[in-house]
Amino acid sequence: MAKTKLEKIANIEDEINQLNARKKELLQQHNAQERKARNHRLCKRGGLWESLLPDTITLTDDQFKTYLEKTLLTEYARKILRELNAQNAATAAPQTTETAAHTDTAPAAKPAGTAQGGRA
Repeated sequence: MAKTKLEKIANIEDEINQLNARKKELLQQHNAQERKARNHRLCKRGGLWESLLPDTITLTDDQFKTYLEKTLLTEYARKILRELNAQNAATAAPQTTETAAHTDTAPAAKPAGTAQGGRA
């Protein structure tokens, strides 16, 4: 049975709506996966921090922030971070684009100073 043009248009619109719903669902799943990975990374790194420097556990949030600012915002700390990021870049460079596309990697670190409002 031949469909009218209006019926074909309605079917196409239904397909578009279904695809949009599927796209939205996949985006939600992707965002949830990224949130879980970030939470895991933060908890793991926080635990590592506390295991290496247990005296920081008793600090208030403001004291801990001050400690981080005074220790990590030094030129020496930034130099170490640049070196580690350079090592990561050198390791990632040999990967082909196909390999890189299929590898689960953490998002790139923010440049030094961005987390502190661009302080130098």
